[in-house]
Amino acid sequence: MKITIESTSRIVNANGIDCRVWEGQTDSGIAIQALIPRIAALRDSDLSQFEAELQEQRAPSAAVEAFPLRMVL
Repeated sequence: MKITIESTSRIVNANGIDCRVWEGQTDSGIAIQALIPRIAALRDSDLSQFEAELQEQRAPSAAVEAFPLRMVL
């Protein structure tokens, strides 16, 4: 499975860990939401573009705003 995700400005606490909510879709078009506590890239690369893009966040959709925390494992 392949997914494409975008960072949102929403942070949720999942089992004591702050996670940023990312949303996107699978290659087949199924909408998904992901809770991601950390993201990193290998240090042997030029990370300036990665770090700049990591700061970009969009407003969450209505579906993310209503994210049911009961879904968090």
